[in-house]
Amino acid sequence: MKSFFAELKRRNVYKVAVAYIVAGWALSQGIAQVFPVFDVPNWIIRLIVLLIVIGFPIALFLAWAFELTPEGLKRTEDADPFDSRSGQVLAAQARRKSRAWIYIVIVGALFSIGLFMLGRYGFREKASSSNEPLAKSIAVLPFGNLSRDPDNEYFAAGMQDEIITRLAQISDLKVISCSSTQRYKGRAENLRQIASELGVTNILEGSVQKANDEVHVNVQLLNALTDSHLWADTFDRKLTDVFGVESEIAKTIADTLRAKLTGREAATLSARPTENSAAHELYLKGRFFWNKRDTTDLEKALTYFQQAAKEDPNYALAWSGIADVYVLLPLFGGANPADAYPKAKEAANKAIALDPNLAEPHADLALLADIFYFDASLSMREFEKAIALNPNYATAHHWFGNSVLGAIGDFDRSIAEMRRAVELDPLSIAINVDLGVSYYYAGRYQDGIVQIRKALELDANSYYVHSNLGEVLELSGDLPGAIAEYEKSVALDSDPFPLALLGHAQALAGDRVGALKILQQLVASSRYAPDYSVGLVYLGLGDKSQAMVWLEKSFAKRQPDLNAIRFDPLLKPLHGDARFEALAEKVLPARELKALTSE
Repeated sequence: MKSFFAELKRRNVYKVAVAYIVAGWALSQGIAQVFPVFDVPNWIIRLIVLLIVIGFPIALFLAWAFELTPEGLKRTEDADPFDSRSGQVLAAQARRKSRAWIYIVIVGALFSIGLFMLGRYGFREKASSSNEPLAKSIAVLPFGNLSRDPDNEYFAAGMQDEIITRLAQISDLKVISCSSTQRYKGRAENLRQIASELGVTNILEGSVQKANDEVHVNVQLLNALTDSHLWADTFDRKLTDVFGVESEIAKTIADTLRAKLTGREAATLSARPTENSAAHELYLKGRFFWNKRDTTDLEKALTYFQQAAKEDPNYALAWSGIADVYVLLPLFGGANPADAYPKAKEAANKAIALDPNLAEPHADLALLADIFYFDASLSMREFEKAIALNPNYATAHHWFGNSVLGAIGDFDRSIAEMRRAVELDPLSIAINVDLGVSYYYAGRYQDGIVQIRKALELDANSYYVHSNLGEVLELSGDLPGAIAEYEKSVALDSDPFPLALLGHAQALAGDRVGALKILQQLVASSRYAPDYSVGLVYLGLGDKSQAMVWLEKSFAKRQPDLNAIRFDPLLKPLHGDARFEALAEKVLPARELKALTSE
C-alpha cells in the first residue's frame, strides 16, 4: 500500500486531483454566472457541471497513464525513466515535470477564477445597466368585463389579480402590482406609454365573459416597446376550471419570457387553491373590495372572506384574506387594534397551516409582530420569509421598509425596501408617500419632501399625502407650511391622526387655544383615536408629563404607534426623560436593538 501511494505521487495523480477540483469548481461557478446572462437554459448548465464531475475519475486515469512533457504527451513509463536500483525517477526529468505541473495549475486556476469574476461582476453589471426596463418584466392590465351583468366586474378583476399572484412568485420575473395597473382600467390604448410609466417591457391584456357556469377568456401578450405580439389565445371553459385557465396563462407567459422556475415556483403555477367554485367566487368578491382600501369596503371584504372560509374551511386564501382585513382596519381607523389584531394573527396562522407557501399571511404576522407585539426579531424573520416566498409582493417590501426597519434605525435598508416596493407598485399613493417617510426618518428631509410631492401629483386629494407632507415640512423647520398641509388633510378626511398633528403644530406655533380645542375633540371622539395622537398634542403644548401618560396608555393597549419609539422624529423632545427611556426599553430593549443592527 505504501508503494502504491508513492506511485500515485510519482505519477502526479495527487496534483492532477487538486488542480482539477480547483479549476472545475471555479469553471462551474463562472458558467453559472455567465450563461444565464445569455438565457442559456438551466439544463445545459446542469449538464456541463455533471460532465465536469464525470471527468474527475477520467482525469485521474489519464494522470496515471500519461505525462505532459516538453516533447508532448507520453506514456508515464517513457516520460519518467525510473532507476529500479535506487527507486528514484531521474532528477532532471523530475524537475522538468514538476515545473510543468505547477505552471498548468497556476494558469488553469487563474483562467477559471477570471471567468468566474467576469461572470459575477462584468456581464451582470453590463446586463443590468443596459437592460432597463427588464426584458423579463410584465404588467397585467385590468381585464375587460364582457359579461352582460356589470356585477361580474369582480370576476374579471379577480382573474387579473390571481394571474398576477401566480406570476409574482417567480423570482426571475418583475411583476407590477395590481394596485398600479388598476389605474389603466379602460384606457390601454397607448401601451408604450403605460409600459414606460410602469417600468416594464411586456403587457398582458385580456377580457372575461362569464355566463352561468361558463367562462370565456381572451388574452394577448405584447412587447410594448416593439409593438410586437408575443402570444394570444382564447379559452372557453367551465367555471370549475378557471384555475386551469389561470395556470395555463401564467405558464405560457413564463415560458414566453424565458423565466427560470424553481420546483416550488412551477408547482405554484399549477396550484388549485380550492375545488369549491362558490368559495372561490366569494373570495374574488372579497379581494375586489379589499383592493379599494377604505373602511367601508374593507368591512365588505371581510364579510366575503368569512363566507368563503365557511364555504370551504380548508381554503387558505380565504383565511389569508381575513388576516389582511384585520391588519388594515385599525390603520384606517375602522377597528380597535386590541380587538382586530389577535383575530388577524389567528387567521394568518390558519392560512399558513393550510398552505405554508403563501407569502401574504407571513407579511401579516411580520407587521403584527412589530406594531402590536413589539417583537422586532420575529418581525424581521417573517418579512424575510414572505419576500422569499413572493419576491414581487410589493406590500411585503412596503411594510418591511415602513415598519421594523425604520423602528430599529436601519434606514439604508428601509429606503432600499421602499424603493423596491415603488418599483413593483409605482403608482401606489401609500408606497410613494412612505418612501418619503423613510427618507425623513433618516434625516433626509429634502428627499422626503421631493418624494411625497411626487405622490401629490398622483392624487392631490389624498389626505394621507397632505398629512405626511406636513410632517416632513414640520421636521425640516417649515412650521407654517406644515400647518397648511395638516389643515388640508383634516378637511379631506376624519382620520384623527392628522387632526392630532395639526394640534401638535398649532401648539408649537403658539396657538394654545386651537391645540386645546383639538385635544378635547380627540378625547371625546367616538371614533377610535390612538392615545399616541393625544400624547403628541400634549408634547406640542410642552407638557411632557401628560405626553408620557398617554404614550404609556398606548403601550398598555398595544396600539400600533410606538414600534419606532427610539427613532420617531416627533418624539425627540422626550429623549433623555427617565420615563421615556424606560418605555423605550419595554418596546425595544437595547440588547435586542444592538443584536438586530449588528447582524
